[in-house]
Parts: sequence; C-alpha cells; structure tokens
Amino acid sequence: MTQHKMAPKKLSFFQRIRYSVFPGTQRPVKDPGGYRRFFNSLILHFRPRTVPDRTLQLTLSWGLGGMAVVLIFLLIGTGVLLKFIYEPFPGKAYDSILHLQRDILFGQLIRNIHHWSANLLLIVVFLHFLRVYFTGAFHPPRQFNWVIGLGLFFCVLLSNFTGYLLPWDQLAFWAVTICAGMLEYIPGVGLWLQKLIQGGPAVGPATLSNFYAIHTAILPALVIMLMPLHFWRVRKAGGLVIPGTPRKIKGTRGESVPAIPNLILREVVVALVLIAFILAFSVLFNAPLESKANPGLSPNPTKAPWYFVGIQEMLMHFHPLFSLFLIPILMMTALLSLPYIDYKNGTAGVWFASLTGRKMAVVAALTATVATPAGILADEYLIDFSTWADHVPPLISNGWIPFVIILAGIAGFYVLIKRKYDAKNNEAIQALFVLFLVAFLILTATGIWFRGPGMKLMLPF
Repeated sequence: MTQHKMAPKKLSFFQRIRYSVFPGTQRPVKDPGGYRRFFNSLILHFRPRTVPDRTLQLTLSWGLGGMAVVLIFLLIGTGVLLKFIYEPFPGKAYDSILHLQRDILFGQLIRNIHHWSANLLLIVVFLHFLRVYFTGAFHPPRQFNWVIGLGLFFCVLLSNFTGYLLPWDQLAFWAVTICAGMLEYIPGVGLWLQKLIQGGPAVGPATLSNFYAIHTAILPALVIMLMPLHFWRVRKAGGLVIPGTPRKIKGTRGESVPAIPNLILREVVVALVLIAFILAFSVLFNAPLESKANPGLSPNPTKAPWYFVGIQEMLMHFHPLFSLFLIPILMMTALLSLPYIDYKNGTAGVWFASLTGRKMAVVAALTATVATPAGILADEYLIDFSTWADHVPPLISNGWIPFVIILAGIAGFYVLIKRKYDAKNNEAIQALFVLFLVAFLILTATGIWFRGPGMKLMLPF
C-alpha cells in the first residue's frame, strides 16, 4: 500500500496574522492545548532560566526597560492612593489636591512621587527607545516588538497628558486647552476629535471627567496588557541582543549563566537605586501647583506640556496642517517602517552600527545643531513665510514652500553624506534619524526655555 501524506490545511487570513504576531503558536485551530501552551508561555516565561553572560553588562541596556517597569508600578501604587482623596470635578479637583497636600499624612510626598515618576517614566522610555534603535535591537526577529514598544511609548505619552489636567490649576488647564485646540487642524475629523476629547465645545467638566477615566482606567489597562507581551517577545527572540563591536559585528553568545541570581540581582539593585532616587527627589522638590484654573484669564505665554512643546514650536514656523498633521504623520510612519526596511547587513548589538555610522551620526548631530537654530532665527527675524507674500494662500506660503525647501535640504544632506562615506543603507538611515532627533530636541528646548511673553524669542536668564 502507498501511504499518502495529508495535505497541509490552508491557513485563513486571520490565522496568518495570529502566527506572525504570536510566533510559536502554529497549531491546529481546534487544538485547545495550543492556546493553553501559548498562555502558559506568555505568563510563566518572562525570564529565561539562563542568560548569556555578555548580555549582563550594564552598558548594553543601562537597565532602562527594568526602570520603566519599576516606575509603572510606582505610578499604579501611588495613583491608587491618590484616588482615595481626589475628586474629578472642576469645583472640587483643585481643593482636593490642596487637602491632600496640607491635611493628609504624607499626602504631599505621595503626589510628588506620582508626579516625578510620571515625568521620569517618559524620559526613561524615550531613552530606552533610543537605546533599542542605536544598538540595532529592532532587526529580525524583533520587528513587531518595535511596534509594540512604540505603542507603549504612545500610551505613556497619553497617560502623562491626561494626568496633566487633573490638578485643575492654571498651568494644566491652559496647557490642555492649547493641545486640544491643535486638533481642529486635522483634516476631516479634527473638529469632531476635538469635541470628543473635550466632551463639548471647550475644556470643562466633561473634559476633566474624560481625562480622569482615560488616565485611571483605559491607559493603565492598555499598558498592563502590552507590557507583558513586550517582555514575552523579548524572551521569545532570545533575550537582549548579543553585544558586538564595530570591528566584530557578529557577537557570540559566550557562556550562559543562571538568571537567578545573576540577572535578577542586577534588576533588584537597579530598582532599589531608582526608588531611592525618586524618594529623595520627591522629598526635596514638590510637584508644581499653580493657582486654580481660570478659564477667563490665560497666562502669558501659554505653553503645551514640555513633551509637546516641540510640536508647538513647529506651529510657530509652519502652517498648522503641516506642523500638527502632515509632519507628525510622516514621522510616525517612518518610525513604524524602520524595522521593515531591507538593511542588507544586520548590526544588532553594535552601538551606532559601525565606525562609519558613528562618524555619520556625529556629522548629522552637528548639522542639526547648526541648521535648526539658524532656521528658527531666520524665520523669526529675516523672513516670515506666513506674511512674505500676501497674495499667496497661507497653505502655500507658510506650508508647502518652507516644507519643500527643508525636504530638499534633507534630501541633499542624505545624498552628500552617503556619497562622502560610501555608507550602507543602515548607516545613512541612522544619520537621518539623528538629524531629525537633534532638530526636534532643539525645537523642544527652544519652546521651553527661549519663548517668553507673546511667544517671542528671549534669553532664559
């Protein structure tokens, strides 16, 4: 008798998606054990039994991922305590904060820990994002985990923003008013999205209620769901990338050591140092609280929260359609696409890809450091694109014209630096990444420290 093999069953579209997002679950759909094994591996295997000794060096990860976890748990713990006192109503929110700080034992300290942990979490997640990119830890098989990480970054950003309004003081009220006003420039759905977030035509009681629900329920749930998935995929990819050097890109795994105590001990030390730092900082510096929100009196200048000031600064130089919609959409699309570009050669574990990549990154940083302030000063004092041609629509004079000029400059920079250094694809793209990164950081610093009354340029001292 001739034995025939059963033809493999064709996978449906949704099965293919599931297998690409959750590798290692390629089992028959009707097999309940497959799902059980998947969830067991997700829940029980966040940490391996052994780890390569070389991945334990501090300079590979700087413990940033673990710091983020510690800060998230600090925020959840202090947030639960704050909910016992805080009242999410415009007439009571500000007074409940005063009551917490003045009358509740350690109330001021709890709020300080929550406030500074939230701000530090944003910085730590941002640094973690940079570390992952500059060590090439987004290459296969880690592409989708890069997307999950961006989702977590976005959740942390929104969590800080929604929590910003809750004290209901002048600083928070007008910062959120500025950010909500930016939404109306999004084509098609801008006004609808603005009213949805505000709960009405203006920032008011419905806005506070919406932000409170999003801040205390929706975003924590998303973070708690995405964070284990993020760690699990790191585990499935073999842990941290193996460190390499520019001269020896392909690092070897070397000797493996037990995760307990080698990995766990390092994580505990980092956590304790971080908690001690947050506690000391919270004892020395109180979380800011200005006067009670007054919808009829705006401060001068009125600025967005510090992590959105870079976008607000772009609004000073571009048409709102570009600064608030087109440019952010292009940047987000580029970030999501980074791990799926064909780089030809893998450089995972090597800081800045190669010696050439390091040189190009320095050149890109210096270029942005010179060009960005020069552009800001030129637009402020030499030529104002919004008024230089009265007969030209603002969308063209203050939108397409400066956008095309800058785009041409970026394209020229890319071509020149790639030719000069005979750069590979990953080195040239990294140089562009550094160029945009430094430019945005300078825009943010300008908005925070160099914009005074009327949003005019001024020296910070």
